This record gives sequence, structure tokens and C-alpha cells, in this order.
Amino acid sequence: MTQQSESTTSTSTTAQEADDPAASSLLTYRPAPFPPLAEPRPPAERRVWPRTFHDRLTAPLPDLKAFARFAREGALRPDKEALADIPLLPYRPADLPRVDTLTVAVSWAGHASWVVRIGGLTVLTPVWSRRIIGTPARVTPVGVVWEALPPVDAVVISHNHYDHLDAPTLRRLPRDTPVFVPAGLGRWFQRRRFTRVTEPDWWEAAELSGVRLDFVPAHHWSKRTLTDTCRSLWGGWVLTDPDEQRVYFAGDTGYGHWFSRIGRRYPGIDLALLPIGAYAPRWWLSDVHCDPEEAVQAVQDLGARHMAPMHWGTFVLSAEPLLEPLTRVRRAWQEAGLPRERLWDLPVGASRVLE
Repeated sequence: MTQQSESTTSTSTTAQEADDPAASSLLTYRPAPFPPLAEPRPPAERRVWPRTFHDRLTAPLPDLKAFARFAREGALRPDKEALADIPLLPYRPADLPRVDTLTVAVSWAGHASWVVRIGGLTVLTPVWSRRIIGTPARVTPVGVVWEALPPVDAVVISHNHYDHLDAPTLRRLPRDTPVFVPAGLGRWFQRRRFTRVTEPDWWEAAELSGVRLDFVPAHHWSKRTLTDTCRSLWGGWVLTDPDEQRVYFAGDTGYGHWFSRIGRRYPGIDLALLPIGAYAPRWWLSDVHCDPEEAVQAVQDLGARHMAPMHWGTFVLSAEPLLEPLTRVRRAWQEAGLPRERLWDLPVGASRVLE
């Protein structure tokens, strides 16, 4: 990507506004996107994709040598002493907040599953099953019961790993629900009779009822079966309402250069939903999963106002103690000198409304 200087845009100042502190306080100064944002693509557009997206990897996938080392010394589960902390995991389900078209609110159902209310829409990042393939059952229940959901206006999918793409959950949805998925994943949904499937590439966008949905890169990979490694893309989503309130859902990602680039292209992110768990052992998972300190650095790279941690406290996917992601992200936030009220370390089932 060619580097260029970033310009700054602002509203014009009238003489009246210059004399009126209340009026001038409403002026906004926001860096211009770099480069300019793409026009939204047509909804449910049928497209032809390359056979593989291996060229998008930012780190090599584990080789036979790495698997041999893992077999010798690796463990992807905490020890029994750490598992004794399961009753201490924060779980406080509550009713979803009331919202209007101007309100942005998020509710954490657990892991990377959110109910995002933005621009009058209800958008899900859904895994509602008790168990996913290859992983023990949830250690905390789903924080938002399915029957309590308002009508679902859209679903966004980050990638095809089972803990982020759950077929039993999706079967609960009407087949005309708008679904936004990574490039190459559309056929999976079309085979399941979803009729409104949009699959952008990185840095491409779609629009639904005035809300813009941009698909952005992540440091990760994709695989669902033995034969489909990196056959579909992976990434996160930036949701922007008509008032330019922005929520960034990172999906699943390691730490790296994409965060600063996303922050430049989508300035003024109000809330970043960032993964903080499934990071140990580090030699095995650092390329694809942020640890808590990296997630806090990512917030600063993004220029986001608030952070809500996710991808912890639900499924036991790795070896770190169950409560460690929460204690480490709180400590890293404090050490970074960031305002405590901007860390939305929610219990499973809790909600927060963006002021």
C-alpha cells in the first residue's frame, strides 16, 4: 500500500459559532479516511473468487515440526486447579436495553457472540450452541437467550472456524435474513438456502437500511474441513450508522499492522470488540490470537474510544487460567493510562449503551 499524508476534515466555522462556545463545541474534527472508502457493493451479489486465499496469510500456518513440538510439550487446556475457577467467571444475564435508531448498544452473549444494536438494526455475530465440534461444552451459559432477541436484521460472520460459524445457530434464523460473510464463504450459506448473502473482500462494504458494513483484514486463517484450508477469507467488520457512530468487531485475530491501517481508514471508532483469550501456549497461538496486552495496544492503534473484551470465559480453547485474560486486560489498561470507564469488561449476558 502506498503511503500518503493524511488530511484533516472539519465543519466550517461561522462567525456566530466562533462567538458561541456551545455551538463551537459541536464542531467535529476527524481525519479523512486513508485511502477513501469504497462504494458499497450490490447486496447478494454473485461473485467468482480465487480457489485459495493463502496469499492473505500474515504468518505461516503450523508445519509438521510445530505439530511435533506441540505433541511433545503442548496442552490446550488449563490444569485442574485453573478449571476450579469456572464458578468465578462473570455471568450476569439481564434484559436487553431499549434502543432507538440513534442508539448504539451491545450485549455480550459469550465468546465472540454479540447482539449489536446500531442505526435501528439488530445485528448478530452468532454462536448460541452449548457445544461446538472439537471443544468441551460452554463453561458459562449463553448470556442472551434466543427467545429474548428482537427480530434479527442481519448476521455478520468473521470466518468459518466452528466457534465463529455455528450451523445449529444459523438454522434458527429465517432464510431471508441478510447475511454478510467473508469472500468465498457465500456458497456455504447458499447451500443452506439463505437467499440474501453478501460476501465482500477486504476493504469492501455493503449497506443495509443506512448502516454501512465494511469487511476488514485480520491476522488469522480459515478452515472447516480437511480440504478447505484458506478456501474462504477471514476478517472483522466495521459497522457505521448514518450519524457515523462506529463499532468494530474484530472477529478472531492476532496482533499486527492491520489495526493501525483499520484505524486510519475508519477514523473515530467508538467501540472496538476485541479478543483477549485463547492465547496460550504463546509459541503456538501468538500469530492468530491476541493476548490481553496486545488487545490493549490494538485499541490504541485503532484510535478507538472504548474497548469491550471478548473471546474468553465461554469455551475452553487454550491453556491459560480461565480468569487470567480479565485480570491481565485490566492491568494492561491501567498501565496504558487509559480511562477506566472506557474499558467495557462486561460479564457474560450484560449490555452497555454508547453515550
